Amino acid sequence: MILRDWKYEDILKISEMEKECFPLEPWSFQMLASSFGSETFHGILAEDGGEIVGYGGVTVACDSAEIENVAVSEAFRRVGTGSAILERLIDIARERNAVKIFLEVRVSNSTAMKMYLKHGFSGVYARTRYYSDGEDCLVMAKEL
Repeated sequence: MILRDWKYEDILKISEMEKECFPLEPWSFQMLASSFGSETFHGILAEDGGEIVGYGGVTVACDSAEIENVAVSEAFRRVGTGSAILERLIDIARERNAVKIFLEVRVSNSTAMKMYLKHGFSGVYARTRYYSDGEDCLVMAKEL
């Protein structure tokens, strides 16, 4: 598996994976393309044998950063792919002089929460009924 920056031509495949990984509220192709064009956003993807198996993005503005998404295809979960993507996004935030990094996670996504806790994130507060289906999200943060 290798990690590399997104290319514009990757966005269609990323948008397809987004629908698989986040069926309730996937980012659209347009949202992903718009992020790609932003100077504050940086996208990373994981490839295995030339196939995209995971991706993530971070937005850095001033001294704070936000993990926008981390997604991994089913076959590559629980083998370190998500952690590798997350670690690279944290490194990018540091390189861009962020001192704190945030993310939002569904309260039902215990697997993701465990990964974030393992990487030094902690819960800050909950946003009630944050998602369109009424589920709450937990905002997590990490000092860099």
